[in-house]
Amino acid sequence: MKRRNFITLSVAGGVGVVFSPFIISCRKKLLGSITGQAELSADVVIAGGGLGGCAAALAVLRNGLSVIMTEETDWVGGQLAQQCVPPDEHQWIETQGATQLYRTLRHNIRQYYRSYYPLTAAANAQSYLNPGNGWVSRLCCEPKVAQAVLREMLEPYISAGQLTLLTEHKAAAADVDGDRVRALKVKHVRSKAETVLVASYFVDATELGDLLPMTGTEYVSGAESQAETREMHALAVANPLNQQAFTVCFALTYDKNGVHTIQKPAEYDFWRNFVPPLTPPWSGNLLDLAYCNPRTLERRLMDFHPDGGATTNPNWWTYRRIIDKNNFTAGAYNGDITIVNWPQNDYMLGNLDGAEEEFAQHVARAKQLNLSLLYWLQTEAPRPGGGYGWPGLMLLSSATGTADGMAKYPYVRESRRIKAEFTVLEEHIGKENRLLVSGMDTAPDFYDSVGVGYYPLDLHPSTQGNNYLDFDALRFQIPMGALLPKRMENLLPANKNIGTTHLTNGCFRLHPVEWNIGESAGMLAAYACQKKVSPRAVRHTPSLLEDFQRTIQNQGVQTVWM
Repeated sequence: MKRRNFITLSVAGGVGVVFSPFIISCRKKLLGSITGQAELSADVVIAGGGLGGCAAALAVLRNGLSVIMTEETDWVGGQLAQQCVPPDEHQWIETQGATQLYRTLRHNIRQYYRSYYPLTAAANAQSYLNPGNGWVSRLCCEPKVAQAVLREMLEPYISAGQLTLLTEHKAAAADVDGDRVRALKVKHVRSKAETVLVASYFVDATELGDLLPMTGTEYVSGAESQAETREMHALAVANPLNQQAFTVCFALTYDKNGVHTIQKPAEYDFWRNFVPPLTPPWSGNLLDLAYCNPRTLERRLMDFHPDGGATTNPNWWTYRRIIDKNNFTAGAYNGDITIVNWPQNDYMLGNLDGAEEEFAQHVARAKQLNLSLLYWLQTEAPRPGGGYGWPGLMLLSSATGTADGMAKYPYVRESRRIKAEFTVLEEHIGKENRLLVSGMDTAPDFYDSVGVGYYPLDLHPSTQGNNYLDFDALRFQIPMGALLPKRMENLLPANKNIGTTHLTNGCFRLHPVEWNIGESAGMLAAYACQKKVSPRAVRHTPSLLEDFQRTIQNQGVQTVWM
């Protein structure tokens, strides 16, 4: 028996092999004795425990197959949990435009508050309870509650031995034979202990598309050129480094009578005077209550008022508020809790898809930006009634599950993306581009639809100097072709790494769409396993495609808008 040839680059040649459970078991025992590494096997291995990963896992599990899911933090839930982002959703979310399982997640979050929190009678009576009454979302909830609910949904499968959940494990290398992934090596982030994971199918639900380079899967990063994609708003010259800013979100509460001013951050002078080097120009200093209106790029003034008093302009405090103390009985909370995920803490000075050292450096500087923003709010921000600063502001570690009150993982807006059988372009979902190309004001009906979604084409300022780009999109379908790599046979994407462009990623990156992508990818892997066919054959064989679409529809996946 040869030792595995784990790689981080592309492997050429060879014939793909799917191992039977018996062979996998034999390999597990023998290889473990040769290498000294633990080895686990399942029908499907999912790398990444974010929303797409959890949805993929639940989809595979409910169809009777086994799963190993890894997650590099100690939580699951991705955007909604480790990244501390209340769900960005469309206006139809309560009734359609998401899978039934996603709506179950939302229902369970509300039920968690009803079961365990001291809600007022009025709050408890709300059909669509919004714990924080934040105006970004109809369900602004605490990250730790989202994590708890997702764990509850996964726990029966863990108990039954059908799901192995490896938290604090990160993909390190892949064993690839031609067009197939044979195994994945993961490493514990603290102990550095290594484990080999063997499966028939592998799902990349990581936030940055980690499995793509290490499996040799062809992918794209950053912005494509207009010549490549024919998109109205694409750049004249492609730039792989041109990616949306990321954000390390953080949680704040407010002690009206207290003084909690932090020590002046080491990089405060830099960030206090920082003007984002963007084209078209930013509205002024980054540390300011004003910012660029994403649609017009004109200076837009906002208010900040943690006391809950009247404001002239929209209030940053209530924007992503996750606990409105007025929803709970008197004395339950001394103050509201809000999440800071604003233009003012978007980090534009580098990308996260480089080496680990570079990743850590950018995250550390993003946290310095956060501390600088907090210090500025505590000491210099103009108060509506006169004066400066809110010294009662406090970082809140209990909301984020971290010692510093900041998210466990950065909020990633843009990932590596597979070179797919079908790539979603602006001409498919951008309202203006679609009208110009086809004369239609609806998105195309994809024959291979495996879901639906909607969000404006919303791109935050980029790391290569582009300001906001935000314009109307159409309610769209998710084509299966965007989930299929051009070459690899048993690797499926389940996050922001599907076949979109830099532009169209802007409306495929949000919570319900990521969930739908993950759920459909998981069901495709399960279906392929059970039918002993390839995912590619499902798309290209009309009878299989019809049967698969009927299967996912019967399990609550909406494939057309109603």
